[in-house]
Amino acid sequence: MKFILQSVFRGLAILLPVIITIELLRWLFLKMETWLAPLLSYVLPGEWYLPGLGIVSFLTLSFFIGFSARFKGIGWLWQLPGKVLLRIPGTKQIYGMLHDIVDVMSGKNFADESVVLVKLPQSDVELIGIVTKKGGITGDRMSELLEEEQLAVFLPMAYNVGGYTIIVPQSCTRSIDMKPAEALQLVISGGLGNNS
Repeated sequence: MKFILQSVFRGLAILLPVIITIELLRWLFLKMETWLAPLLSYVLPGEWYLPGLGIVSFLTLSFFIGFSARFKGIGWLWQLPGKVLLRIPGTKQIYGMLHDIVDVMSGKNFADESVVLVKLPQSDVELIGIVTKKGGITGDRMSELLEEEQLAVFLPMAYNVGGYTIIVPQSCTRSIDMKPAEALQLVISGGLGNNS
């Protein structure tokens, strides 16, 4: 009986991540298609519209926005809807949280050399963290709270989109050669994944 249960759980461990990933991608593609299909059907002659054109259009639009956002003259335009959402009560919290999650998961706002090991006081234990701020930067609210030799370090938590920001002396950290996105993936998976 134990052998059967172990085999079932091992099978679930293999199948569930695949099924959930496929279902999330299917849901995302269906959303893209159903969102853009009516617009494309209205703009294009009936025989020109093919299933899947909504997905292609959405990806093309994403590429165009991402490419044009590099230029300062147009980049502010793409940030305008987000700024408006941040001013509307209720949507501010939802949009702000989702925006922050995407930024953290992409490692976008972290410098490449910002992954560190933080040594806990009076212990041999070290935690993987990402330096978010250094002390002494004027005009930055978090940085102004820090002393010159202090760092704000984000410590992500395993199996959770969250973590803690701690203030530590720079002497308690040791840089490691890892990109922030890799460190986040490694810590969030609890080190169990096949991160390479």
